[in-house]
Amino acid sequence: MHLTLPASELTLTSDTHAARSTNPASPAIPAQHGSARHPGGLAGFNSAPRPNAETTLLACCGSRRWAERIAAHRPYPTLDALLAAADEASYDLAASDLDEALARESSAAPAPSAPAAAQTALRAAHAAYESTFGHAFVISLAGVRPDERLDQVLAGIRSRLGNERDEERAVAADELRRLARSRLTRSVADA
Repeated sequence: MHLTLPASELTLTSDTHAARSTNPASPAIPAQHGSARHPGGLAGFNSAPRPNAETTLLACCGSRRWAERIAAHRPYPTLDALLAAADEASYDLAASDLDEALARESSAAPAPSAPAAAQTALRAAHAAYESTFGHAFVISLAGVRPDERLDQVLAGIRSRLGNERDEERAVAADELRRLARSRLTRSVADA
């Protein structure tokens, strides 16, 4: 996997909801998460069989309960209504649902074009974060210029390492909610 830094949401996770990498040499910088477009946009999402809709949703947030809840309340008249439902479901995640979603986030491979010192610093920061909190670092980079993203991720990890465990869970949950919104928007956007 190589680093691509699109203008959309990014996360310090891989582009699929696979199990987290256990290779300490691989985590480093953000890569786009793999929320593919749903065929037919919002209308296609609304009319898709429930298992297909849940698969689309699980690519946005790894909580099965979150995905089931949103899929069960279809159809959504607008993207804004879908995003509001996603936000509400995110705020209602139980601790076990958040654990499940965070566990499905996985570390990204380092950017081959990043300087070696930046790759080393990011690997070390990510390893410290994961060791402290037990899950991959997630951050929304919406609105951050591409040339500032590496610095933003490194600063985010370093800053959040100072959080107490409960405080960081709340921050990670909010970042995950923001990422899910962005991924969902890309997934059901009309082509």
